[in-house]
Amino acid sequence: MNLRQDANQIIKESINRVLPDEAVKRALIESDLFGKENGRIYLVSVGKAAWQMAAAAVEVLESRINQGIVLTKYVHVQGEIPGVVCYEAGHPVPDEGSFRGAEGVLAMTENLRTEDTVLFLLSGGGSALFEKPLIPEEELSDITAQLLACGADIVEMNTIRKRLSAVKGGKFALHCAPAKVFGIVLSDILGDPLDMIASGPAAPDTSTCTEALHLVEKYHLHISAAARHCLETETPKSLSNVESVISGSVTELCQAAASACLRLGYEPVILTDQLNCEAREAGSFLAAIAKTHAGTTKNLAFIAGGETVVHLKGKGRGGRNQELALSAALGLAGMENAALFSIGSDGTDGPTDAAGGYVDGSTMDVLAARDIDIYETLENNNAYEALNACGGLIKTGPTGTNVNDVAVLLLSGTPAHRD
Repeated sequence: MNLRQDANQIIKESINRVLPDEAVKRALIESDLFGKENGRIYLVSVGKAAWQMAAAAVEVLESRINQGIVLTKYVHVQGEIPGVVCYEAGHPVPDEGSFRGAEGVLAMTENLRTEDTVLFLLSGGGSALFEKPLIPEEELSDITAQLLACGADIVEMNTIRKRLSAVKGGKFALHCAPAKVFGIVLSDILGDPLDMIASGPAAPDTSTCTEALHLVEKYHLHISAAARHCLETETPKSLSNVESVISGSVTELCQAAASACLRLGYEPVILTDQLNCEAREAGSFLAAIAKTHAGTTKNLAFIAGGETVVHLKGKGRGGRNQELALSAALGLAGMENAALFSIGSDGTDGPTDAAGGYVDGSTMDVLAARDIDIYETLENNNAYEALNACGGLIKTGPTGTNVNDVAVLLLSGTPAHRD
């Protein structure tokens, strides 16, 4: 095997270890839903992993579910689920599918009784996918685009977005009252804050209006008077009808990657599961680690999980994982024993069909031979085209999970560490 083959195997094993199926089933078996004989159960599954989570829930509860709705990203529905209506919508910017799906969810959960339960399965991406805006749709899309372009992190983005929505920031749970909301959550945010995952539709909000207004000033956001009024309106700080459990996180993803590396003969080191910086900085940092250990006699794997950000300056295609990988290629140039990959666990990186990117010591030479300037490419945020030209794109398709990103630097003890 070679470094690229090892990378592919680590990706496969890591993703398989963090699929939500078993976690959803375990959470349901441990809950009291099986003992509820009188109340109705309504399934609402929202996010990039919504289809997979809903399918697992239906397998466990079967006919106990009265009605169900899945609301997920385009091309993420993998087939019919008995008794469940599936909607697909836009991400990272909400669109008509997001609004239509949210209206369907709200209509299904109107006029519930105290003995009823809303089984709320939530994964990352829900902020865009599940939306009923309190301002014109065009302005909501514009504000979302501004936040993406300025490099706001996910917590900052959700602090703004939950106040512009009729379903975020605990408002969906209020809509479902007096019924109980039982949430099973796949976390895509560092530290697993329930009120920030998908902007917390069924969680008390810990952020404040003051924080939201500060972000408007910090990033020089252009908003209307109506939007400002929403940001000045406080969100629910307590909810008595909600119980939630976390079913997966980036910590598990990093541990899964470490196990896969160990099995392949690498000595794994988890640097962090809290990575939160510019994608280019993360790539440069990991390449610097490669230089420090360039003369290693052991096979080493350095693992960093989390979620980086990108400041959009150009008009190219790419995502944070592709930009991280391409940035690392600068530092890895000429190294025969080093490779790096970075992927989004959901299988999509930014608005592309790639999960992330792979680079090694030869990437710079391959790009130069194709007259591709890596510096110019990064300035234009066009990592996708560069990685495509050198065979560095990683494409997994939708994975059915969503627990942040993981980047892995592989170093072999010799240029060819396999016999």
